[in-house]
Amino acid sequence: MKEGECINWAELPSELTSSILRRLSSIDILENAQRVCTSWRHVCKDPEMWRKVDMRNLVDVGLNLEIMCRHAVDRSQGGLVEIDIWNFATDSLLNYIAERSSNLRSLRLVMCPLITNDGLAKALAKLPLLEELEFSYCPLSVESLRLVGRSCPNLKTLKLNRLRLMRFPYESDDDALAIAETMPKLSHLQLFANNLTDAGLNAILDNCPNLEHLDLRECRNVKLSGDLRKRCSEKIKVLREPFGCIMLTHVLELIYDMLHISR
Repeated sequence: MKEGECINWAELPSELTSSILRRLSSIDILENAQRVCTSWRHVCKDPEMWRKVDMRNLVDVGLNLEIMCRHAVDRSQGGLVEIDIWNFATDSLLNYIAERSSNLRSLRLVMCPLITNDGLAKALAKLPLLEELEFSYCPLSVESLRLVGRSCPNLKTLKLNRLRLMRFPYESDDDALAIAETMPKLSHLQLFANNLTDAGLNAILDNCPNLEHLDLRECRNVKLSGDLRKRCSEKIKVLREPFGCIMLTHVLELIYDMLHISR
């Protein structure tokens, strides 16, 4: 370029424009980027732009995000493989996604209290190719967790993160046993602030032979006693131990409380 010349962004090759716009969230694309010019709008309508949909939202932006998310799913024309939704998903939206995205491989749901166990189970039954599921800071029963494993036989990554609501959590291996019984192909498992004990952890190690990455931060009932620590070090390539990150819990609890109050 000559000194003083400006770039005409509308004249960039569509492949380069697409590469740039993919770095934006889906909300930014729908609300802003596609309105810049005709060439950008043409790129934003390409189904390849919507193989991954990023609807992460931490604040009230004054938009109907559920309608926007449905529009993004429609633009994928069945090619959606990865979707992230924070703070606004419902059973109806989840079912809409599942019915139109049979090739979905990754589903991340964070801080979505309106999703019910029944709604999640019905949607996952339509997503047999799912390999990665995150269900963080949302209610999920043990029976629904078992249904997750039965409905998604190819599941390789599970992130089941809880809020630590009690300083001294009660002991429960229900989640751990459900995972051990129904998810033998797991290679990545994150159980932030879970109530499992050493017994539950042993059950997971017994039944998930491919497990390589294990995150147990804030799982305060896990003591790694006896030979369990040695067993983990021999089997697990990346292990995050129970007391690895205490401050993060407090930050997440604060964020969740602020979101809940703002509703």
